[in-house]
Order: sequence, then C-alpha cells, then structure tokens
Amino acid sequence: MATAPKYAPDIRASFPGLAGDWAYLDTAATAQKPQSVIDAAVRAMGQDYATVHRGVYARSADMTLAFEAAREKVATFMRAASAEEIVFVRGATEAINLIANSWGDQLQPGDRILISALEHHANIVPWQMLAQRRSLKIDVAPLTEDGHIDEPALIALITPQTKLVALAHVSNVLGSVLNVRKIADAAHAKGALLLIDGCQAAPHMPLDMAALDCDFYVWSGHKLYGPTGIGILWARREILAAMPPWQGGGAMIETVTFESTTYAPPPQRFEAGTPHIVGAIALAAAIDFVESIGLAAMAAHEATLVQAAREGLSHIGSVKLFGPANAAGIISFAVEGVHPHDVGTILDEAGVAVRAGHHCAQPLMALLGVPATVRASFGIYNNLRDVERLVEGVRRVTRIFGV
Repeated sequence: MATAPKYAPDIRASFPGLAGDWAYLDTAATAQKPQSVIDAAVRAMGQDYATVHRGVYARSADMTLAFEAAREKVATFMRAASAEEIVFVRGATEAINLIANSWGDQLQPGDRILISALEHHANIVPWQMLAQRRSLKIDVAPLTEDGHIDEPALIALITPQTKLVALAHVSNVLGSVLNVRKIADAAHAKGALLLIDGCQAAPHMPLDMAALDCDFYVWSGHKLYGPTGIGILWARREILAAMPPWQGGGAMIETVTFESTTYAPPPQRFEAGTPHIVGAIALAAAIDFVESIGLAAMAAHEATLVQAAREGLSHIGSVKLFGPANAAGIISFAVEGVHPHDVGTILDEAGVAVRAGHHCAQPLMALLGVPATVRASFGIYNNLRDVERLVEGVRRVTRIFGV
C-alpha cells in the first residue's frame, strides 16, 4: 500500500470524537470536529455570546463583527467576488429549497430543469415540487459505466427550454467529480443557469467561483469539519438582487407598515430571523483548520486512502466496487449475498464505522441494481490502519456468510 502523509496519524489527537480505537469512515455523512472548532463554538455560546445586528452595546457589536467576519472568511474560502454573495442557511438542502422557492417562481409552464442520475434527494425533490407547482419538465442525464455523469449526453439534453442545470460537484455515493466549467459553458450557451451541489467537494478540493463559472453553489458546514445547522448559498450578486425573499420576519426587512414592507438587500434578504450565530463563527474556525493544512494536501491524503481501500477490497472476490478509481474521498461497494446493513453491523463490531443504505440517492441505487451500498468515506484524520481494518472487517464478513 502507498504511504499516507506523515501528519495523518498525529492529527487524530485534535479530534475528541475519535478517542479510543475507532476507525471512523463516515465523513461524507458528517465530519468529526477538531478541538479548535469545538472551542470556537463554546466561546461563542458562552463568554462572547450576544445577538447580532441589533444591539448597540459593545458585546453585541463585537459579535456582529465576528459574525460578518465569518461571512468574509467563507467568501475568501470560495474565492467569491464579495461577501454580499454569501447567504447563511441551515445547510445545502435549505439552500436548494430557497433557490427553488425564490428564483424558481419565475419559471413558466413548459420550462425544463436538468439533473443527473446520481443526485442526492436534496437536488431532486425540491425540483419535483417546483415542477408540480409550475408545470415544469425535469430531464435526467445518464451516467457513464464508471459512475461519472455522462457529460456529452448531458450537454445534448440542454435546450433553449432548459432554465436550470442542477448537479453534484462530487457524487456522495460514487465520489465521481464533475467538470463544472465545461457544463457551465454549455449551459450558458443555451441561456440556462447552473447550480452546483458542493457538499462533497468543499471538503476535498479548492473552490473558485470565477473559475467554475456556475451561478449557484451550495454546501453544508458539517461536512467541512464544522457544526451542523449552518450552510452556504453562494450566488452571483445580480441573481440574488433579482430574487424575492423566501421567508419573512426579522432581519430581512428595511421597513414594515401594515400596508407594505420593503426588504433588505442580499444577503440579509434571505436570512429571516435570528441567525445561527454560533454556527457561523464555528464554521469560520473550521475553515481556519482546513486552510492550516491545505485542501490540496488533504485531497492527496484522501486519494491515497481511496486507492488503498479499492486495492484491498478488489482482492476479495465477493466484493463489487462502484464508481471510478479516482473518486474524491469516497468508496462504495457491496458484498455479494450480504445485505449492506449486515456488513455495516459486523464492521461496527470491529470498531469500523461506515454508512450502509441508499445514501439519499434511491434513483441511483435503482440504476446500480442494488437496494443499498456500503460506503466508506475518508477525512484528514484517517490513515492506512483504518483502511486495513476496513479490509479485514470485510474479509470477516465473507467468512461469516460463506461468500
């Protein structure tokens, strides 16, 4: 097996959730949190706590500065043109629903939305709901044999009636990576906008909104070693400025009378109510943690682990691997004759935590011809010993079931 970067074994000590002899291989679902993120959340909820944007007292002003500094940090992390393009949401699911319920209300009967066969339910269901409301059509692009979105086939499906193309940057099941810029160019050539679900990409590769040239980009903080309940909607400033608010209430208004209301400019227009102050500040700490290592180094480390896992599992005859060899931090597989839930249970007995199920991608499971898969997903805290324990655990599964 290849050699993992030297810092990987030592960095585990930064993660209290990894205490004990535990191989945590479910980072695609949610990442463990480094102590620096936990400390930032505790400080923000404790000694530094106050509301934002409203108080005239010093601590509120300081918290407002910290909250907006977190927005600036996210913008820099994504290489966005401005922090005004960053909307704080609960997660990528809420971000996509916000787009569907705000931007989407301009769509007309007969307009089309294009997705792919590997999308997460959060990038399927909101468009189905919008399609039902607005009498739209949804097109689905196929996959290649190795689990990538079939880009030529997808581009052929983009027509003048296509108003939005909505795709995953990295598949949460297969780990396959999309050529975002290629699809952006094709979508824009036909007058369509491009939305990218970046949940699995943000923790694994550098982001650059100008280089990607998409129109919406969404991701969830808890997959980037941050807390749950905080996520990001990035959109071009001119698009956000033209979008009506989705939710009404405090923070998103300029003036309110009983006759009418005027709304704040973006991003505040889309942040009704008291925001997740602690989450935003802890997310900023997570970005600091990631940038202290470097996404390129993290991606290289995780690629080493994926390669080692695929190599080890490929020598077990009853194991079927899904997705491409160069998957970004994820490997999905099935053991012939054994339900994935049984595989997951036996691995758990050996102290190996994986995800077993449909991974919120039931249409993809149907396409693969399986009810579910076992998914092992890697983070910066994993090492080659974790891979060895995974392979050893799967061999034990085959012995127990005689497959």
